Amino acid sequence: MLRVPYDDLYATLVRAMKSLGLADDRAAHCARLFAETTRDGVYTHGLNRFPRFAASVANGSVDVNAEPSKVTGLGAIERWDGNRGVGNLNATTCMQRAVTLAKEHGIGGVALANTNHWMRGGSYGWQAAEQGLFAICWSNTLANMPVWGATSPTLGNNPIIIAVPRPGGHVVLDMAMSQFSYGTIAAYSKRGQPLPVDGGFDVAGNPTKDAAAIEASQRALPVGYWKGSGLALVLDMLAAMLSGGNATHQIPMEPVRETGLSQIFLAIDPTSVASPKELTRIAEGILGSLREATPVDPNKPVRYPGEQTLQLREENLRLGVPVDPEIWQRISDIR
Repeated sequence: MLRVPYDDLYATLVRAMKSLGLADDRAAHCARLFAETTRDGVYTHGLNRFPRFAASVANGSVDVNAEPSKVTGLGAIERWDGNRGVGNLNATTCMQRAVTLAKEHGIGGVALANTNHWMRGGSYGWQAAEQGLFAICWSNTLANMPVWGATSPTLGNNPIIIAVPRPGGHVVLDMAMSQFSYGTIAAYSKRGQPLPVDGGFDVAGNPTKDAAAIEASQRALPVGYWKGSGLALVLDMLAAMLSGGNATHQIPMEPVRETGLSQIFLAIDPTSVASPKELTRIAEGILGSLREATPVDPNKPVRYPGEQTLQLREENLRLGVPVDPEIWQRISDIR
């Protein structure tokens, strides 16, 4: 494993973003999002994702100069058009707009059409939580998961993020509707390692931990089986219908040409209904109860969503951020 200082990672990504044509301020912002994702241990959607992002820019799927624009709105809810701009920059803008609306109305929502892959969805949950707001956001994707009972991919694995602010460490759930994201499956496949639990089916229809077999069959396993399949479907419907954008079946199937996505960003200001003291008391009570659970492995205490992120963030800032040596070399060579 190669570790590099966070500042070096960020500076290298800034240079790489500028090479793709992003203006200075946008290059810095986009690079920060990629770098923070890698720093926080979501390696599949940080530095490792850059080559695919660069390919999408090169083929015209991502317009590095486009910015999102408001289409319409009433009160606390608005529709925006991403104009096929950089996905993580579009998402940051729309989550911030939802936060602004929530501070005015108690709740705010932005439905975003015609955008691109947002990279780490959890970034936007952390963004809201760090401002003291609850957040719920999700995105549809290209078809990469079969509906339950079928063999061909017709659903997206539509990731959803739920964030809860808390003084002692925000609780941020970031999950796809497949048991493992395809980025994670690809990482296990590259290492030749089995997944920890069944993550899909092989071409013969057998449940398997073999990541390469799942890549070959394109049959990722929905979380909760038919329940995850159903949830993926309704998330796609909500995103497309509220934004007026594409549904999964309208999104190009080639990963580097995945564009025209639909996303939802909801923010809630909890202080509009309760005091910070009451909110903290409730959160601490819930997490305190969680801590009382008997772990299967005494050396692995139970943790809440987002807790490991904080631990990895501290470790990677102290020791250096782990990077794929091959990808790091390719990006470092960009001038």
